[in-house]
Amino acid sequence: MLDVLSPLSLLQQRLASGETTPQQVASASLACSNTNAGRNVYLSQSASAVQEQAEVLTGSLARPALYGVPISIKDCFDVRGAVTTCGSAFYAAKNAPATDDSWIAARLRQARAVIPGKTHMHPLAYGITGQNAEFGDCLQPRDSALLTGGSSSGAAASVQEGSALAAIGTDTGGSIRVPAALCGVAGYRASIDLATRIRQDIWRGSVHLAPSFDTLGFLFRDLRDGPRLAAAIFGLEPALEPRGNPRVAIVGEEFLGDCEPEVLEAYRLQQDALRSSGASLHTIDTSFWKQAFEIFAPVQAYEAGRIQRAKLLALGVSDPRFSMFESSIAERLVWGESLTEETILPLRQRHAAFRTAMDALLTEHDLLLVPCAPTGRLEAAADHSQTRAHILRYTTPVSLSGMPTVTVPHPKGVGMQVVAARGQDAALLAYAATLSRSAS
Repeated sequence: MLDVLSPLSLLQQRLASGETTPQQVASASLACSNTNAGRNVYLSQSASAVQEQAEVLTGSLARPALYGVPISIKDCFDVRGAVTTCGSAFYAAKNAPATDDSWIAARLRQARAVIPGKTHMHPLAYGITGQNAEFGDCLQPRDSALLTGGSSSGAAASVQEGSALAAIGTDTGGSIRVPAALCGVAGYRASIDLATRIRQDIWRGSVHLAPSFDTLGFLFRDLRDGPRLAAAIFGLEPALEPRGNPRVAIVGEEFLGDCEPEVLEAYRLQQDALRSSGASLHTIDTSFWKQAFEIFAPVQAYEAGRIQRAKLLALGVSDPRFSMFESSIAERLVWGESLTEETILPLRQRHAAFRTAMDALLTEHDLLLVPCAPTGRLEAAADHSQTRAHILRYTTPVSLSGMPTVTVPHPKGVGMQVVAARGQDAALLAYAATLSRSAS
C-alpha cells in the first residue's frame, strides 16, 4: 500500500512545516549515496558542495516546487566546477571542469533543487546494461547480483538507494526506460521535440549520442510525482484531467516470443489493471517493427561516430580506431564513421516512414502498452554480449517514433512502457499518475 502522500508531496510538506531542513535532507542524501557494492552510483560527488547548496537555501523566501529536493544528474551534463566524463576515463582525464552549468543543471538550481552529484553511466551513453570497465559496473543497491541497466545506470541506482528523489537521465535507445524497469522505479522519456515546444536550448552544456533519437527525462520513485516534476523541471503545464477510458494498443504473442515468464505475467497484470480502470485494449499488427533496429543502429552509429570524432579533434587527439574507448563501443564508432551519407539517406527516409506509421497508430489509439525488455533481470555475472540487441527490439520502435513514454514499475524489476503521441507528454504523465496503485 502506498503512503497517502507521494514522496515529493511528503518531502515538500516536511520542508514547509519545518519538520526538516534542506541541510538535513542533503545530509540524508549523502548518507544514502553510493550504497551499491561498487560504491559507484556517483562518478562525481562533493559532500561540501552538496551541503553548500543546501545552506544557500536557508532563509530563502522563494520556495518553488523543488525547494530542497535532491535530484541527481547524469554525467553527460555539465555541472559547474565538475568534470563531465560521459562515463569515460579518457574524458575524465582530458576534460577541464565545467565553467558553466548545463541548461538542465541551471534549471534545477533555479527550481531550488539540491544536486547530490553526477551519476554513473554506460560509457558515452552507448549501451543498455550499465556495464563500465573503467569505473566499474553499476550494480543495484538492493541486489548486488544485478546490473542496473543503462545508460542512465547511476540515475536509476540513485533513486533506488534513496540518495535522490528524482534523477535526470537521457534516453536514445532506452536509456531511461530500461534501467527504470530493471530497478523497479518510474521513468519519463520526453518527446524528442520537447526543446522546440518549450523554446529552450535544453541540450546546452550536454553531450549528444545520436541527435536523431536523443531525448532526456527523469527517473523517479512514484508515478504520482511525474506531472509536478515535469512542470518544475521542463515547465510543462500539468494536464487538467487524465485520459478517461483510453483506447490502448497492445502487442500480440508473435512480438513477445522471447519474453521471460515473469515479464509476460507482468504484462498481463498491467493489461488487467488498465481494463479495470476503464481502458479498452486492442491488439495491433507489429510486423513493421521488425525493421526498427536495422534503421536505428546504423543511424545511431553514424551520428555517434561523427560527434565523437569532432570531440577528439577539439582535444587535439587523432585515433582512427577510437582505441581510448571500450572495444565494443569503439567498433560501433568505427563502423559509424565508415558509413556514408548516401548509405544513411535511405535509412533516414525509412525512419520518416516508420514515424508516420507510428503516428497513425497513436492516432487510432490513445496509448500504447509494451514491455520495456524481454527480461526483468540482468545478472551481473552473465554474458551480455547479445543483451543490447535483445532489449533494443522492445525499445527502438518508440525511439524511432520520438514519442513520450512513462515506465510503469512492477515488482521484481519488470516495467512497462506506456507511450503517447508526440507532444502529449502532460496528458501521458497525468494518466500514468493514476496507475500508481496498480504498480505497487
